[in-house]
Amino acid sequence: MKALIAGGGTGGHLMPALAIGNALRQHDVDVVLVGAERGVEAGILPQRDFEFRLLPMEPIHRRDWWKNVKWAHLGPQLLSRCTSLLKDEKPDFVVGTGGYASGPLLFAAKRLGIPFGLQEQNAFPGVTTKWLAPHARQVFLGFPEAADFLKVKRGEIFNYGNPISPPGDHCRDREAMKRNLGIDPSLPTVFVTGGSQGSLAINRAVATMLNDGKLANVGFTWSTGSTTWNQFRHFTANSNVVVREFWDPIADAFCAADIVVSRAGAMSTAEFCAWGLPAILIPLPSAAEGHQTRNAQALERAGVAIHLPQADLSSSKLSDVISGLLEDRSQLVEMSRLASERGRPDSAEKIASQLLEMAS
Repeated sequence: MKALIAGGGTGGHLMPALAIGNALRQHDVDVVLVGAERGVEAGILPQRDFEFRLLPMEPIHRRDWWKNVKWAHLGPQLLSRCTSLLKDEKPDFVVGTGGYASGPLLFAAKRLGIPFGLQEQNAFPGVTTKWLAPHARQVFLGFPEAADFLKVKRGEIFNYGNPISPPGDHCRDREAMKRNLGIDPSLPTVFVTGGSQGSLAINRAVATMLNDGKLANVGFTWSTGSTTWNQFRHFTANSNVVVREFWDPIADAFCAADIVVSRAGAMSTAEFCAWGLPAILIPLPSAAEGHQTRNAQALERAGVAIHLPQADLSSSKLSDVISGLLEDRSQLVEMSRLASERGRPDSAEKIASQLLEMAS
């Protein structure tokens, strides 16, 4: 059996494609990943052991709408390339994980009558998912709230959560992990991350907070991202503060954490929930269609997170919110319980099993 998985452009669309691909291969499915030449997958997929194809796909611009004029010739060219790819590979089914890197292949699959499924990461679905959901056989949601915005005609909707690498047995002793990282194991610890690219706004708020001596009795594991690493790396000299450009394995940071401070990307929030970690979410204001804000709002309503808009972010505000959580142990425990209930560490396997039923 063979599957083509289309997704990329950004890490938020590529990571679920990789997770689903790995799960399908456990069932002896041949997997080919399809992405965009200009997407992050161009640098990542050559380092993985997946067969892959990259096509000259381009995003649809919402603000600079005049740039979409290129689609007059790009659209037919891409449809022809995707149709040829499908005819050559002869997949039993196709999966799309959203974004501009999946739309053309899914549209070509629809025209050829090849069954396809969609995986939508966010609480508010993206354009590709909304357009193609009526024609999909299966739609897998990262947030159950997304169902309110979709029209599914003949397919089924599954609330399986976002496919991630599950926590597994990596962390059995939180105090031991803190000790290994050089943090006093008796201290509550906060994991700060702005995602793979980092967040200057979050990093500055944390830096000011530390410079002012706030939360002196709290440990910090901090991921700055590559662009501002040199600006904040010196904070590692602080007692009980561990600063890294990236955390690899990131499971070490999750294991040591009692609270997470982060952007509200769909895949990041899926990881926090799988680890049962309460979160303070500061959405990226410029995220497409307000996806991150909607994710944060949904998780706040679910009792899993506190939504702190970037417009309200300051070192004193962030310090107050962290302190309030740490001082209210019952709230922290309840948020952790609700996060664990919402976590779906087995999402990729469930999606793979369902896709196999669709293709059988």
